[in-house]
Amino acid sequence: MVIAITFIFLLISGRVFYVQIVDGEHLQSLAVDQWTRELPIIAGRGSITDANGTPLVVNDSSFAVYVRPRNVVDREKVANTLSEICGVDKEALIKKISADSSSEITVKRAVSKNMIDEISQYELDGVYFSSDNKRYYPYGDSLCQILGYTSVDGSGLTGLEKRYDEYLKGYNGEILYDADLIGKDLENSAVRYVKATDGLNIKLNIDYEIQQICDGVTAKAMDEYSPKSVSVIVIDPSNGKLLAVSQRPCFDLNEIPRNDAEKLNKQSRSGVFSDSYEPGSTFKILTAAADINEYLKGNNKAFSLSYVFNSSRYRYVGGKKIKCWSNHDNGKHANENLAEALNNSCNPCFVDIALALGKTTMYDYIEAFGYGKVTGVDFDGEALGMVVPESAVTEGDLARISFGQTIAVTPIQLLCATASAVNGGLYFEPYLVNEIYDDNGSIAEIINPKIRRRVISEEASNILAGYLEGVVSSGSGKQAYIEGYRVGGKTGTAQKYENGVIAAGKYVMSFIGFFPANDPKYMSLCVVDEPVGGLYGSTVAAPLVKDVFEGIIKAKNLKPTV
Repeated sequence: MVIAITFIFLLISGRVFYVQIVDGEHLQSLAVDQWTRELPIIAGRGSITDANGTPLVVNDSSFAVYVRPRNVVDREKVANTLSEICGVDKEALIKKISADSSSEITVKRAVSKNMIDEISQYELDGVYFSSDNKRYYPYGDSLCQILGYTSVDGSGLTGLEKRYDEYLKGYNGEILYDADLIGKDLENSAVRYVKATDGLNIKLNIDYEIQQICDGVTAKAMDEYSPKSVSVIVIDPSNGKLLAVSQRPCFDLNEIPRNDAEKLNKQSRSGVFSDSYEPGSTFKILTAAADINEYLKGNNKAFSLSYVFNSSRYRYVGGKKIKCWSNHDNGKHANENLAEALNNSCNPCFVDIALALGKTTMYDYIEAFGYGKVTGVDFDGEALGMVVPESAVTEGDLARISFGQTIAVTPIQLLCATASAVNGGLYFEPYLVNEIYDDNGSIAEIINPKIRRRVISEEASNILAGYLEGVVSSGSGKQAYIEGYRVGGKTGTAQKYENGVIAAGKYVMSFIGFFPANDPKYMSLCVVDEPVGGLYGSTVAAPLVKDVFEGIIKAKNLKPTV
C-alpha cells in the first residue's frame, strides 16, 4: 500500500509539474484565447530611403475595417452600410457574418479616414476599426523593379520589399476583449492593449540624385529608339555600391496593374539581375585582361603589349571563317597592337589571344571574373548567365567567346567583372542596402563592402584602364568622351538569336564606361535591346552613358581631372 500510494503521489505530482511548468505557458495561452477576442493593431512597415535619407517608400495613413459576427445585432444593416461605403459585395458579407465561425472578418484594408468617419456615423454594433499600412512611393515608377511592392495585406511580394520583408514588416499588436464561451463581448470587461512593434527602416546605397539622371536617360532612349527595353546601372567600382538602377518599360508603384498578371510580371522583373544576353565586344575587356595579366606573369603564350597582330580581317578556326565587324581592306585595322585592337574592337586579335592562352587559362579568368555564377547581390532571382562547360567547349566556341559570342551574361555580372578589371584588380560583391535602423535612429545592421577575390594584378588593371581610356579618347567609344575628364569604356553590339539562328536586324547594343579612368569612382553600363534605327553600341549606348556622366559631374560639382 505504501508503494502504491507513493507511486500515485509521484504520478499526480508529475502531472501537476507538467501542466503547471512544462506546458503551463501553452495552456495559459489557450485559456486566454478561449476567454478573449482580439482586434489586430497593424505594425507600421519600415520605410526605405536612398543613401542621403531621401524617402523612396513610406506609409500612407490608412485604416482597416473589421466585423465581429457574434457582436453584430443587425446583420442586414451592417452589410448594407459597409457594402455601400466600402464597395464590398453585400451578399458575400452577409454570408460571412451569418456563418458565425470567425471571431473577426476583415472587410477592407487601406481605408481612408473619411471613410472611417462616414461608417462611424451609423454606430454599427460589431464593426471595429484599426490603423493599417498603405505603401506610398513618392517617385512613382522610379526603381519600381528594385523597390518592389507588397500584397494587399502588407507582405513583401517582389524586389526589396520581399527580400527584406522580415526586417520591414514589424510585429502586430492587438486589443484584447473579454468574451464569453460563444465569443460575445462581456459587459463592463477590461480592455487590454498590446502595442505593435513597427518594422525597421532600410537605407540604400542608391543615390536618388543619380537615379533621376539615369531615369531621364532611359526615358530618352525609349523615345529616340523605341527598343524592347533599356537599362542603365551605375556602380561605385571601388566598393561595389549600386548607386542607380533604371529600367524601362516600368510602371507606377502607386498604380500597380494587379489585374493584368502578364504585364505586371513582365514589367516587375528586374532584367539587370535576371536576364542574360550575349555581351558582344564589351566581353573583350576580359580577354584583354587575361592577356595583360598572363604576360606580366611571364606566360610565354601571352602576347606582349607591343605585339603587332596579323592584319587579316579573317581567322579560320575549326574549318569555319570568323570575321571582324569592320572591313579591313580599307586599312583601318592594319598593324595594330592590343591597345589599338581595343580601340578598333577588332575580333580577330581577340581570337588570337584566346586560342594562344588556351581554354584552361581562359576559363580560369571567366570563373575569376564571375561569369557563370551569381554575383551575390542582395536581390532575389539573380541568374547565372550561360557558359559552355569547359569540357564541352570547342576551339570554335573559344574563339567566339573571346569577343562575346557563345556566352551569355547578366548586366550585373558584366558590370562587376569590368569594375574588378579596372579598379586595381579586386572583385567586390555588389550590394543595394547600406544599413538597417529603427525609428529612433539605432542601427540594427551596417552592410560593409565585401571583397570576394583578386582577379588580376594591380599593374595589369592599371594598364587595362589606360587602354580603355584610349577607346573613349580615340577609338570606338569616342561618343562618350567628355572634355576635361578621364573617361574609359568599351562598346558592344551583339546579334540576337531566335530558334538557334541569327535574327536579322535584331541587336543588343551596349556601352560600359567609367571615370576617372585612373581612379574609377563611377561606372555605368547601358544596355539597349533592339533599338530601332540604331547601328552600333558606339552610336546608341555610348552617348547615353555620356549623358549619365555629364549629369553626375554637374550634380556632384566634380572638377575636371585633366
